[in-house]
Amino acid sequence: MNRFLIPLGIFVVVVGFLGVGLTLNPRELPSPLVGKPAPEFSLPQLHDQQKVLSTNDLKGQVWLLNFWASWCGGCKTEHPVLIQLAQSGVVPIYGMDYKDRREEALAWLKEWGNPYPIVAMDESGRAGINYGVYGVPETYVIDKAGVIRYKQIGPLREDILQTKILPLIRELQNQ
Repeated sequence: MNRFLIPLGIFVVVVGFLGVGLTLNPRELPSPLVGKPAPEFSLPQLHDQQKVLSTNDLKGQVWLLNFWASWCGGCKTEHPVLIQLAQSGVVPIYGMDYKDRREEALAWLKEWGNPYPIVAMDESGRAGINYGVYGVPETYVIDKAGVIRYKQIGPLREDILQTKILPLIRELQNQ
């Protein structure tokens, strides 16, 4: 009888862990960068390659960094939300064109609209690697001191914007 209790106990524990794991949202992967300084970058701008955008240019303000690409289906899904947010003027959204071709990115923004005051080009994907990008789109909320406060994996949706991002932005802007 005792020889059956140990395997049964192990089985119950494993099923318990699997049950908890199935209730988790895979879009809410914890990022080791949240709470840490945003990785520095200095990259050419999409619209004017003679100019650069760097993290030092953005310190002192709360801002969003949105990794996107013209080849990204999820980027089309989130784009209306970004356009609406940009039009509200609540927070500046800086774009990071990820592993894309300049001509295609420019055409994509011309067709779908440009919510970004400046777009940097991450042709090699190095900035994306430093930010821990799993795949585009990904959006980061960065505070006045240059610290990452939130990471959104996947398309930004209106409900996420209203319940998580905008309250955080307002809090950070008032600090």
